[in-house]
Amino acid sequence: MILYRPVGKKEYDLIKDSNYKLFPPRLYWQPIFYPVLNKKYAEKIASEWNTKDKDSDFIGIVTQFTIDDDYGNKFEKHIVGSSICEELWIPSEELEEFNTHIIDKIKIINVFYSDNYTQEKIDMFEV
Repeated sequence: MILYRPVGKKEYDLIKDSNYKLFPPRLYWQPIFYPVLNKKYAEKIASEWNTKDKDSDFIGIVTQFTIDDDYGNKFEKHIVGSSICEELWIPSEELEEFNTHIIDKIKIINVFYSDNYTQEKIDMFEV
């Protein structure tokens, strides 16, 4: 199952620190981890939300990764808007187990920058 996860700079740095193998634990106030099921929706979040968010450092990074189908199918799919807004909801306490089902590495497939972004540009091909 191919999944996508839009992230900001801080989450990206933690993914990079794991050698692109793990998503970081959720913060205490985040009850779910929600990868999305299509690239278009991930790009919408990254470009329209992350680039406007100070906590994301005004950058939206689209990651792509694969998990085994049997494991992925155990989670509920939720549509949270239009039909493209489809997410898997993984309880935060299951994220560590979820990470063990990632096949290969987490890839960076697109990056969106706002005019407020002042740091070094992200190399999409460094993975």
